[in-house]
Amino acid sequence: MKKVLEYIIQFRNPHFHFDAALNNTALYQFAWIQFWSMVRGMRVLLQLKKPKGAIFGRGVKFFNMPKIHFGKFLKLESHVYISALGKEGVFLGNNVSIGAFSRVIVSTSLNNLGTYIKLGNNVGIGEFAYLGGGGGLEIGNDCIVGQYLSCHPENHDHQNLDMPMRLQGVDRKGIKIGADCWIGSKVTVLDGVEIGSGSIIAAGAVVNKSFPPNSIIGGVPAKLLKIRHGNQ
Repeated sequence: MKKVLEYIIQFRNPHFHFDAALNNTALYQFAWIQFWSMVRGMRVLLQLKKPKGAIFGRGVKFFNMPKIHFGKFLKLESHVYISALGKEGVFLGNNVSIGAFSRVIVSTSLNNLGTYIKLGNNVGIGEFAYLGGGGGLEIGNDCIVGQYLSCHPENHDHQNLDMPMRLQGVDRKGIKIGADCWIGSKVTVLDGVEIGSGSIIAAGAVVNKSFPPNSIIGGVPAKLLKIRHGNQ
């Protein structure tokens, strides 16, 4: 059974192998959970979408399904909510995984729609993430992300002291995170930020400015710690 399951999983992740120490009870329980996740993934047929091997945990919800686009082997863990209320919508590449209780929300207002959220191929997002798409959010291929990532591609205007800030509107520049980035737990990324490919963001960082490729950054606010130079 282990070999059969391993073969099936390798369609999504060709590099996957079960640990030799894995016991049979855990293996059978895993198989049972995956079976029902695949059954739940078939529900997108009711909304005229091809499942493409999608697997969903319990309580997964969608809003504005016609503007949600996803590739092969989408994995949404329990209680993920995706709202594509926006001008363009939500675009998820192949082999995207989003952790439990995460929120992927392009807009929250009907009178000022946001733009889009785009996740590339092989992106893994940890539990309890909040991804906003007001000014546009892009996360490149092969990024790995810890729990509680928070991305906010818009800011409230606040220049007028004679008017409540909630009535002054928002400014939107967008967020772009390049391919092959490693983002630690509890990172917050603010509007206007561009992170170069191959970068690492330390846990707990608040990123309020842009950084070049292969940066290692951390702190509140985040600053450049060093540049990755490979094996040199």
